[in-house]
Amino acid sequence: MKKKKSNVVWIIVLLLTLIIFYTCHYFNINFGGVYFEQLLYNVVNSEGTSINALLDGIKYVSIYSLISFIILLVIIFLDRKYLVNKYILTVKYKDKEHSYDGLYLSNKLIIWSSLFVIVISVFNCLKTLGVKEYLVMQNTKSTFIEDNYVDGSNVSLTFPKNKRNLIYIYVESLENSAMSKKNNGMEDESYIPNLEKLAVNNLNFSNNSGVGGSIQVSNTSWTIAAMVAQTSGVPLKVISFNAYHDYGDSLPGVYALGDVLKDNGYKNYLMLGSDASFGGRRDYFTTHGNYEIYDYLYALDNNWIDSDYYVWWGYEDKKLFEFAKKELTKISKQDEPFNFTLLTADTHFTDGYVDEDCEKNFDTKYPNAYHCSDYMINEFIKWIKKQSFYKDTTIVIAGDHLTMQENVFNLDNYNRTIYNTFINSKVKTKNNKNRLFSSFDMYPTTLASLGVKIDGDKLGLGVNLFSDQKTILEEYGLTYVNNEIKKKSFFYDNVLLGDSYYLMYSENNN
Repeated sequence: MKKKKSNVVWIIVLLLTLIIFYTCHYFNINFGGVYFEQLLYNVVNSEGTSINALLDGIKYVSIYSLISFIILLVIIFLDRKYLVNKYILTVKYKDKEHSYDGLYLSNKLIIWSSLFVIVISVFNCLKTLGVKEYLVMQNTKSTFIEDNYVDGSNVSLTFPKNKRNLIYIYVESLENSAMSKKNNGMEDESYIPNLEKLAVNNLNFSNNSGVGGSIQVSNTSWTIAAMVAQTSGVPLKVISFNAYHDYGDSLPGVYALGDVLKDNGYKNYLMLGSDASFGGRRDYFTTHGNYEIYDYLYALDNNWIDSDYYVWWGYEDKKLFEFAKKELTKISKQDEPFNFTLLTADTHFTDGYVDEDCEKNFDTKYPNAYHCSDYMINEFIKWIKKQSFYKDTTIVIAGDHLTMQENVFNLDNYNRTIYNTFINSKVKTKNNKNRLFSSFDMYPTTLASLGVKIDGDKLGLGVNLFSDQKTILEEYGLTYVNNEIKKKSFFYDNVLLGDSYYLMYSENNN
């Protein structure tokens, strides 16, 4: 009975070891560039997550664990048949002899080796995800956000007499690395030739003298964090996430792009092919500007797609642009100016989604996903330019963040940046090159592209890039800004997340 029990124990431990090992390996290869706070945020707010994203991880871990388990069982079986049962170890201790047969020693070796692998795997996971750094930063205070934050509700914002429409396209994981080397990308053949041409022929804010983009800073590296940064000029800090639910609002202390436009007669819309609840996107955009949301659930409820339809994160980008054309045609006939925001998903890691109608010009899937998305976005832009409302519309195309998938681009000694281009901007500038800027700066810059005059040219932590004002990256440097944003900010918790927190904090510090 003891031998059977021992066998059950080592089999369970071995299988558990393989599951933990491959889970950590999956995180390391797919989330190597992901800061722990992002994972924590998405765990806390997992509503609406992609089934495919979960299945990919489960499939990877299950397949590799099972294959490895079978191989190890065969090895152990052969070892025991020809070696283990051939020897007995005798140990003399305190004048007593203790004998151990090969099976006993083999079981002990497997268990202890497995536990060692578990410890190493978990330690490697925690190190890769930066758990230690996160914990240290949460116990280090900073006033950086408070010292540099400009509340948009207290800033004079002057709109032109004829207000322009805004079409803002967030392109999932769109970074300039995907462009050709000729235009400061990393590829011999551009993955995104059309978007590259749009950046060259229109207004592109750049970190160099050619085509470039924004530098990714802390707490802006996942989709909702990037959207918050580009519309509110602030990072998304997870430590206070539960406060969103306590107050019933998302970041109630900020005055965002949607708030500004709504207060100036605009109607806001958000269209995306996934469940808007994922990552708190629904809460944020309804709180700030009362956006009308066309998401995957809306498409189901309104019979845009069949009740059992589910592709990628909900429905794919080909349908997204089809639906967008129909809705823009209706919206543009209304009297009020509009802000129509789209979020694509086909270039989401891992490996992206390649529509069956797209050309497959590259050997691997992810580059083809970029190339396919590039084609669809360009066709959508061409359609917009043919519409009567285009003359009064500014289009902003921006990557939300850098791709999280490791080893997509050859990135040795390359400064990765997030893509942007402004089409049909109301104002022009010659100050758009050799700028060191972040997603925060997109907030005031987008308003300025509509012809809005911003007193002081600062909103949130962002600077209007049409102006001569220095950005926080130009003033402080990237390393300093990243470190300060990661630290605990009582101002962020108590003011941006609600006045009652601020009053409680004030009382405790008086």
